[in-house]
Amino acid sequence: MKHAGWVTALMTGALLCAALPAWAQFQRYDYIWARTTDGAALTLDGQLNEPQWAQAESLVITTRQDGPIPGSGWKDEGGFVSSDPNRGVFRFLVVGNQLWLGVTVRDSSLGGSALFNRFDGLLMSLKGHNDTYRPAPPREHFMSWWWPPESGDTNPTAINKPMSMIGYWRTWPPGTPATAQQLQAWDARVVVNGTVNSDTLSDRGYTIEMRFDLGLNGYDVTDADGDVVEWNCSLYDMDNFWPITNFFRFSVCRTWVQGPWGNAAWYHHVNVLARPSVTVNSGATPVYGPDMDIPNAANWAAPTVDGFLTEPVWQSAPSIRLTYDDTAQLSTYPGVGPFRSGQYQAPVNGNGGTAFIADPGDAIVKYFFKGDSLFLGFDVNDQVVQTHSLLDRWDGFSLSVNDRVAKGPDRNLAGHKMTFYVGAGGTLKTADELTFLRDTLGAVRVNLKLKPGTTVDTTGIDTDAGYTAEMAINLRQFGYPAGLGDHALYWSVDLMDGDSYSPITDSYGTRRWFFREWDGTDGPCVAFMNPSYQVAGVDDGGMTTSGYALLGSYPNPVQSGAVIRYALAEASLVDVEVFDLQGRTVASRSAGLQAAGQREIRMPQFAPAAGMYLYRVNIRNAAGARVTTLSGKMMVLR
Repeated sequence: MKHAGWVTALMTGALLCAALPAWAQFQRYDYIWARTTDGAALTLDGQLNEPQWAQAESLVITTRQDGPIPGSGWKDEGGFVSSDPNRGVFRFLVVGNQLWLGVTVRDSSLGGSALFNRFDGLLMSLKGHNDTYRPAPPREHFMSWWWPPESGDTNPTAINKPMSMIGYWRTWPPGTPATAQQLQAWDARVVVNGTVNSDTLSDRGYTIEMRFDLGLNGYDVTDADGDVVEWNCSLYDMDNFWPITNFFRFSVCRTWVQGPWGNAAWYHHVNVLARPSVTVNSGATPVYGPDMDIPNAANWAAPTVDGFLTEPVWQSAPSIRLTYDDTAQLSTYPGVGPFRSGQYQAPVNGNGGTAFIADPGDAIVKYFFKGDSLFLGFDVNDQVVQTHSLLDRWDGFSLSVNDRVAKGPDRNLAGHKMTFYVGAGGTLKTADELTFLRDTLGAVRVNLKLKPGTTVDTTGIDTDAGYTAEMAINLRQFGYPAGLGDHALYWSVDLMDGDSYSPITDSYGTRRWFFREWDGTDGPCVAFMNPSYQVAGVDDGGMTTSGYALLGSYPNPVQSGAVIRYALAEASLVDVEVFDLQGRTVASRSAGLQAAGQREIRMPQFAPAAGMYLYRVNIRNAAGARVTTLSGKMMVLR
C-alpha cells in the first residue's frame, strides 16, 4: 500500500504538471543545492576523488559565454578573443557546517603576473551574515596567480609559481602566512596539470578543492530548515602571455556567475542551499521557489493612475513596508531580503555630518499585476514633505526592474531604474530612465498626490501628512512577451526621505530599500506574477463572514517547503498545523502576532512522504481568544 500511495501521488503530480501552462512551472536560475555527504569525510587535497563529489550538484562557467540570469556576465580585459576558452565546473558539498567547493578548470595556458586582470584564477565572495551592517557586506575570497607588487615578489611570473589567497580571511599583502583562524575559515588545495607561467607546452588545467567555515560567516546549514549561502564567482582566463610570442593570440577575459566581484556586491548572487535532509543519497533536490508572489487583479477594474489610491483594488492588494531604522522589519522580508535590504543616511546637514532623524521615512508599497502590466501603489507617511535640487534630500521612490531580453554592457540582464519625487507644489518630478519611459515610450504611467493638510516646503515649519502615488508599468516594453511568458519579475524598490529644517544642521536625507538599492547592486527580489493567486476582496468566495480568508498554498503541488497564505481582518495570533490523511500531525508552526491584511507563513520541508496533506490555519485575537479556523489541502511530490 505504501508503494501504491507513492505511485498515485506521482501520477497525480504528473497529470497536474502536464495540464499546467509554462508559467505554472516557475523556474529560477540563481540557486544550487550543496548536498550533505551523509556523514562521509572529505580530504582537502585537491584531488576530488571521493565518490561524494560525483554525486554533487554542479554549475559551469565558460569563458565569454552568457550564464544564468539575471546577474551573470563576462568582460574582455585585453588582447583578442581566446581560441581556447576556459571551462570551469563547480561542485558543492556540505560536511557539518562547512561548505566544500570543488572546481575543475580546463585551460591550455596557465599563469599570472603582477598586474590586475592579468592572471588565471577565481574571484569570489560570500556575504557576511553575521555582520551587523545591512545589506550584509561581501567577504572577498580571491584565489589566483596574481602576485601584486605589494607582495614584495620580484618574480611574479616564475615557473610553477603557486596561487595566492587574498581576501577577508587573509592578511594583506599576499604571501603573508595565514593564522590558525584564517585557515579554519577558508583553506584550499590546488593540483595543476601543466606548467604555470610557461607556454612552451600546452597545459591541461587545474583543480581546486576548498572549504569555507560557514559558522564564521554567520550561516548554519545544520539547522533542520537549513540556510541560504550568498556566493558569487568570476573565472579569470588569460592565455598566451608567458611569453607573448604572437600578440594576436594573447587574450584576457573574466566570466562570472551572477556577480563579478569579491569586495563589491554587484548585480546578483548564487543562492547556495543546504539542509541536513538533502544529501548525496536523498534523490532529486527540492525546487527553490520565488521570493514572493505578486497577485493577479484580473477580476478587478484597473486603477486610473491618478495618484489617489482610492480604487477598491488598492484596499485588497498586498503590500510591503519600508521604515527607516526598523531592524525588526527586515526579518519579515522573504528569501534573502533580510540580508539584501538596507538603508543609508547621507551627510546633507551642511557640516559634513548627519543629524538626528526626527521623523523616520515610512511607506507602504502595494503591488499586483493585471494583463501585461505591473501596478504599484505608494502610501507615504511624512511630516516634512519637501522638494529639493539635491538627490540625497528628495522625497520619492526609485523602482528597479530587470529587462527580460536586453543585456547590459557586462552581458547581464539590463536593469531599468525609474525614479520619481515630489516637486514644487506637490507636482511629480521624474529622473533616471523614468522620464524617457514615460514621455517617449509611453511604457510607464505615474502620478502623485499630496495627502490632505500637506504642503511642500523646505523648512519643516508645517507638519505634513505625506503623499500617495500610483505607477503602472507596461512590461511588454521591458522585453516580456504578450501574456508575460514565465511571469518572473526581478525587482526592488527604494524609499527616499529628505527632511529639511532651520537651522540646516538639523536636516537629513535617508534611503531605505527592499532587496537591492538600485539595478546595479545585489540583488533583486525574484518574484512570480502568479495568475492563480488572485487579489482577494470582501466578496471573494474564500472570505469568511468575519472578513478572514484562506488564499491557498504555493506551490501546489509542492516538492519541498510550502507557503500558506491567508487574509486577516484585524491583528491576530496565527498558527498552522499540517496533517496526513490519517489525521496525524506532521508539522506545526506559529507566525505569532500578525497585522491585518494578506499574510503568509512558510512551512519548510514539512512532509515526510509524498501524498495529500491537510492543513489548518488557526486564528486567535490579540488576547488569545479563538476567532476562526481556515482549512485547505495540498499535494506533495517526491
